Amino acid sequence: MFTVAIDGPAASGKGTISRAIAAHFGFAHLDTGLLYRATGRKTLDGTPALEAAQTLTAEDLQGDALRAPDVAQAASKVAAMPDVRKALVDFQRAFAARAGGAVLDGRDIGTVICPDAEVKLFVTASDDVRAERRWKELTFKGHKVSIEEVLADLRERDRRDSTRADAPMKAADDALQLDTTSLSIEEAVASAVKRIEARQAELAKL
Repeated sequence: MFTVAIDGPAASGKGTISRAIAAHFGFAHLDTGLLYRATGRKTLDGTPALEAAQTLTAEDLQGDALRAPDVAQAASKVAAMPDVRKALVDFQRAFAARAGGAVLDGRDIGTVICPDAEVKLFVTASDDVRAERRWKELTFKGHKVSIEEVLADLRERDRRDSTRADAPMKAADDALQLDTTSLSIEEAVASAVKRIEARQAELAKL
């Protein structure tokens, strides 16, 4: 078992880095944000938040609709609910404990879900760069939204995620900070891979 915990705000690059790391090392990958997006999506249809979290299926985690702006806001709101977070913790921890290694990315992986993860990364980028990345992603998928609206949305989500009482978004004390503002995808992934390989070498000596 080898767990990589990756946290950070939206559009920081943590999802891209997480998928690349999982592919590089042959680890399983879980975008934990999809759990909250799927829960949020179901609440938009009228399902109570806790019920939505308790009845998630694999099919609920599929589809581009989970990337819509209204779903992102709904996800941030349900993620601030302690009962919802508790309902989803066991699923995430079971995934992290699977044989063969696992990469989990989210907001509280290194601090709450997997505090004993072998490697912890906190991925960040400037607000403007994150907004541009998310705006390009959304417009490419056909969403009509201005970059100013995207920036305001990201900042509101950051505020909510970092100030919620239960499991706020923050870097673990022993997390490697990775600022992707001026890094290419390849450079960011290479930095993360180097950190993981160093940790694997340390453990091999024990």
